[in-house]
Amino acid sequence: MKAIVTPGPRPVTDPSAFVEIDAPEPELRPRDLLVEVRAVALNPVDYKVRLSRTPGDGAPDILGYDAAGVVTAVGPGVSLFKVGDEVFHAGQINRPGSNAERQAVDERIVGPKPRSLDFPQAAALPLTSLTAWELLFDRMRAGADEDETLLVVGGAGGVGSAMIQIARAKTRLRVVATASRPETRAWCLDLGAHAVIDHSGPLDEALAAAGERAPKYIASLTQTPRHFEALVRAVAPQGVIGMIDDLPPGPFDSLKSRSVGLALESMFTRSVQGTPDMIRQHEILSEVAALVDAGRIRSALTEVLGPLSAETLREGHRRLESGTTIGKLALTGF
Repeated sequence: MKAIVTPGPRPVTDPSAFVEIDAPEPELRPRDLLVEVRAVALNPVDYKVRLSRTPGDGAPDILGYDAAGVVTAVGPGVSLFKVGDEVFHAGQINRPGSNAERQAVDERIVGPKPRSLDFPQAAALPLTSLTAWELLFDRMRAGADEDETLLVVGGAGGVGSAMIQIARAKTRLRVVATASRPETRAWCLDLGAHAVIDHSGPLDEALAAAGERAPKYIASLTQTPRHFEALVRAVAPQGVIGMIDDLPPGPFDSLKSRSVGLALESMFTRSVQGTPDMIRQHEILSEVAALVDAGRIRSALTEVLGPLSAETLREGHRRLESGTTIGKLALTGF
């Protein structure tokens, strides 16, 4: 089958950073689906993994962590899906990814594709929706009926776009997003944020200037080390700061006096660690699909770059590395 591999930690400008090959067909493990990939979407984790790879470290050469497609075969013990089902998923970081014609993926981390979306629109949803949902409900443990504020740092990115919508669809929280450009501010408001503040300066000051109360929940989705001191000043007593990117330098003594919690989220934890609740990701994606089909959440896809190829994948990585993308980028299958 056709696949695009990443041989090592090469810059996006290097012609050998992405190479199309004829790869072996995936082998199905118990509970695996064989998915014919119809579309993939890109996330910052794609280029971060590419730049951190060490040749010979045993990591998969085929990257890609968002896909939508059709089940063409099932492994032993599969019970949730059948051949012909349309699905979407974020895959598993320690197995070959979705930059290929076909991918083997455990059914417990796969959801039914939203019926109302095409494949690229659906492919733009899994990783960001799972990350936002897990951070908000499983890590920070936000309640659906709380009269509190959620601050979403980096609201126009993929996870931020999902977090704003999920919080509005599933909770009573006041959602305040951060953005710094007119187009990203408009994007956040269009997705449902109650207010948007500028993250180019100290966030505690921006919150105060906007007349916002101290947020009980802070989802720090980007540049956490840069913003961390301001977030510590901004968070409400007994609140939670949740993060998905690099940890800030310690110490964290300033959090203890106000009983502020720190919550760390990695969307791949359940699948890589094989946790007993691994099927929770299937359940989340199923609920996301239902919310999409009910018109309560929409895909954050902003552009389809074309069919999957070394050239289009390189362009997608280049745009992500620029740090200026809004929403999600996708590619159709080979």
